[in-house]
Amino acid sequence: MIPRYSRPDMVAIWDPQTKFRIWYEIEAHACDAQAALGVIPKANAEAVWRAKDVTFDVARIDEIEAVTKHDVIAFLTHLAEHVGSDDARFVHQGMTSSDVLDTTLNIQLVRASDLLLTGMDRVLAALKTRAFEHKDTVRIGRSHGIHAEPTTMGLTFARFYAEMDRGRKRLVAAREEIRTGAISGAVGTFANIDPAVEDHVCAALGLIPEPISTQVIPRDRHAMFFATLGVIASSIENIAIEIRHMQRTEVLEAEEFFSPGQKGSSAMPHKRNPVLSENLTGLARLVRMSVVPALENVALWHERDISHSSVERAIGPDTTITLDFALHRLAGLVEKLVVYPENCLKNMNKFKGLVMSQRVLLALTQAGVSREDSYRLVQRNAMKVWEKGADFKTELLADAEVTAALTPAEIEEKFDLGYHTKHVDTIFKRVFGA
Repeated sequence: MIPRYSRPDMVAIWDPQTKFRIWYEIEAHACDAQAALGVIPKANAEAVWRAKDVTFDVARIDEIEAVTKHDVIAFLTHLAEHVGSDDARFVHQGMTSSDVLDTTLNIQLVRASDLLLTGMDRVLAALKTRAFEHKDTVRIGRSHGIHAEPTTMGLTFARFYAEMDRGRKRLVAAREEIRTGAISGAVGTFANIDPAVEDHVCAALGLIPEPISTQVIPRDRHAMFFATLGVIASSIENIAIEIRHMQRTEVLEAEEFFSPGQKGSSAMPHKRNPVLSENLTGLARLVRMSVVPALENVALWHERDISHSSVERAIGPDTTITLDFALHRLAGLVEKLVVYPENCLKNMNKFKGLVMSQRVLLALTQAGVSREDSYRLVQRNAMKVWEKGADFKTELLADAEVTAALTPAEIEEKFDLGYHTKHVDTIFKRVFGA
């Protein structure tokens, strides 16, 4: 991923030096296990560990690969240059390249998951803080982009919290799904390597052995992992879209923090644009871009092919780096989001009580008017508000058919704003606990 949308900690997971370090640890732990089984001399296993402080020469490995056309062989050749060819002759004993590549990829994805979970925790903390801050900040709820009924800004943040919390749980499950390793040799039969080697390597590296691994770890695990990242990205966009709407000039219920010296437009000095939210929408598209290729990687030929390899070399780093950046950008955006309660109230009252139409409808039906007639009475008065800018309550009080069923006091009571917020505490307890 380009540096603009990258954070150093996540980038480091995908650095070639990190990858080769994991390759080395897999091979060294495998040698330990082989020595314990008596397959190779203990001295040879110990010799491999003498290279533990080596900084692998990426350029040298690339130089060897240019000849061998095989990345794992190039690495093993370079490792032998440090260990010595005689001591290194038992490295990779009974193993196949996928044992190293697949186990390494899963280690990297587990480490990436841990960073992503940290990012999600920051987002959740920000959403929770803003939810309680604005629990009682009344704003208009919208459906189809049109005014519906009153809600609160706190409930808006709370529903995003609940969605991201579900995403976090899915990521924990996806991390566990991907936390497997395989040291099972060609076509996964352990013909040339004892399963105890796999057990030892996986235990040493914090993985669990893949139950059955042909020659590769099954890619349904990876499909589930990247699909989970795609869902989290969509949740990020869901929040970003709401913020983008709230910052519209004619809405302005909230806006991104605009720092001193920040410029919104090269042409129009007055502009304060929702650039972070728009950026998050774009980043979400990049993350979701990995989902279909990951799903298509599930179907491999027989015990293995490498059609998945080129895909994963791209989507592994790009997707985790992008999502990591997006999570922290979203967290910062929510933490500093500027909310305008007065504008929220102003927008809700823009159509002079119109948003209370359902209460009046229900009151008329409870007073004995048929639902069809109740709807007709309420709608004809509501249309006067839409079309002529009339006051909804005033029109209802002047409608003889309405007042024949409801007293003025009963009509007045239907415009109590507190009616719509009376269960906010109940919802908060459901979302955040007691």
